[in-house]
Amino acid sequence: MTLSIITLNYKKPHVTLNCLSSLYEHYHKAFEDGNIEVILVDNDSQDDSVSVLRKAIKDNHYSHIQLIENKENGGFAKGCNLGAKHAKGEYLLFLNNDTVVKDKSLLSMTSYMEEHANIAILGGQLRNTNGTLQASTGKFYTPFNAFLLLLGMQKFGLLDRSPQKIVEVDWVKGGLLMVRQEVFSKLHGFDEKIFMYIEDMELCYRAKQAGYGVYFYPYATVLHAEHASANRTFAIVNIYKNLLYFYKKHRSHSEYLFVRFLMRTKARALISIGKTTHNKYLINTYEEAFKVA
Repeated sequence: MTLSIITLNYKKPHVTLNCLSSLYEHYHKAFEDGNIEVILVDNDSQDDSVSVLRKAIKDNHYSHIQLIENKENGGFAKGCNLGAKHAKGEYLLFLNNDTVVKDKSLLSMTSYMEEHANIAILGGQLRNTNGTLQASTGKFYTPFNAFLLLLGMQKFGLLDRSPQKIVEVDWVKGGLLMVRQEVFSKLHGFDEKIFMYIEDMELCYRAKQAGYGVYFYPYATVLHAEHASANRTFAIVNIYKNLLYFYKKHRSHSEYLFVRFLMRTKARALISIGKTTHNKYLINTYEEAFKVA
């Protein structure tokens, strides 16, 4: 089998079904021929997700799909690793469930990797639901880049961007990330200590350290409803937590202390602004972020 597409569901069965529908619309023959499979992991939704998904899979005659009921919600990394253990494809594609596929370019990604043995991880282009570009690659979070991140400079293309040609990059976004199964296994998958956010950057960092190539392929496009799976407070708190974990794991202690100082300083400043402006969102979000920093 060429490609295993791995996606997670957590209490969003109808969002997930939109993703599945778009895959089967464009890759119907590839599914029938057994070149593609979908590994769908329900991350212990504890609602009617599994029954809704099972019924839709049966009613729509979706072939080559495995629905795995995870008995715990261990986060994005752990759920993806579970899906990868059941995958048969030479290539694994981690695809967010809040995406919609618009063409047949995913198999073009596998063809490109087959032609370029030096590439271990290949990212594709994410677009907003209105078709505008969504930054799909990033620079590693060195202390200076972490400083820019905390200042919000990624909005201006200083960290995150979408190149217009095939090019080597530091890391690609996990919403559309293809990796050779052999390499993913050698790297022991995503770091399961990271619940959600930064796990894609951390995987690419380890891949680079091991000498593997990470590239961006702009000709594969999916629409992505960013933050459809989590709220903004959850994202900020987990980025704080996981960025510090990344520094503990991969960088020097002095760099860790510097970044921690920056994060706590930013949190204190925004808590003060929140209190001055009576903004409960800022207060609650950055009080939570301060606790994990």
